[in-house]
Amino acid sequence: MSRAVVIGATGQIGRAAVRALAEDGWAVTAASLGGGRDSSWPGDVRAARLDRADDVAFAELVGEGCDVLVDIVAHGAEPARQLGALAGRIGSAVVISSGAVYEDEQGRSFDTQDEPDGFPRYPVPIPESHRTVAAGPTTYGTRKIQLERDLLALGALLPTTLLRAGAIHGPHCRAPRELYFVKRVLDGRRTRVLSEGGTSRFHPVNVHNLAELIRLAARHPGARVLNAGDPDAPSVAEIGAAVDAVLGFESETVLIEGEAPGKGVGLTPWTARHPVVYDMSAAERDLAYKAVTTYADSLPETVSWLVDRLSGRDWREAFPVLARAYDPVIDLFDYRAEDAWLAQREA
Repeated sequence: MSRAVVIGATGQIGRAAVRALAEDGWAVTAASLGGGRDSSWPGDVRAARLDRADDVAFAELVGEGCDVLVDIVAHGAEPARQLGALAGRIGSAVVISSGAVYEDEQGRSFDTQDEPDGFPRYPVPIPESHRTVAAGPTTYGTRKIQLERDLLALGALLPTTLLRAGAIHGPHCRAPRELYFVKRVLDGRRTRVLSEGGTSRFHPVNVHNLAELIRLAARHPGARVLNAGDPDAPSVAEIGAAVDAVLGFESETVLIEGEAPGKGVGLTPWTARHPVVYDMSAAERDLAYKAVTTYADSLPETVSWLVDRLSGRDWREAFPVLARAYDPVIDLFDYRAEDAWLAQREA
């Protein structure tokens, strides 16, 4: 039986990846800082504790060798060095990267969106060959591209598939974008305001589709970079309507053509002036990838998990990572500002 090691196994992606590999016949060691297990894993999955910064512990985890190492949490030069040091004991690797590595022809990227005219304008769809940000330690995107380049430089010593993930969604997400609409329904908000005409598109990828890409890459090793996205990229207005449908709710959508009037009105975790859509043809060609679900079909599972987690709790307590990520930029649930804007508009 082929052996797989998954680093970051109890996170959102790791849970699904471990299950997909185990069900595909791999002997899986699921490593995380706490060494926990997920209830969906088969009983023969081995859980292990790992401090990723400990080179000795990392080497002991790999042991005499593994056929594939799946790294969910790596970014920057240090994890690439760590993996390279064990290249002789690892058959191949599958490593999660991000669509945040792309920049447009004017050098704009996710990192520049807070600047005047900083919204990137990408081709639709974005191929893996499109230009990227400069490698370095400064931002999430620059650290991910540093990781990519260092791992690809290993070549045949460690064949690595790097998956540039879109907006990841599904259960166990620490910063779930879907909460923006789910909480509004639970709070009985009958009107939502969307800037940019509600047409913003930020290509999502369901965690089960990402796990399928990991499974296929493990079965077909290679040195490559692939986009990771769902088969569809719904607009923010379509996502809001889909959440309503799951919860049996009906909302009125008020559209603002152009920018939001303030951070508490019309801005969402998907809002962008120009569409972000990834080209999935390379994954389909290289791995014979076929998505296992669509955005709409996967949404009931996500919504159910969000409702359960939010029950009886303040949303900031339930999702502190989401609160830290968006509160400085977007006031996700500023109903007072929203109502004031709607009243002014009505007047």
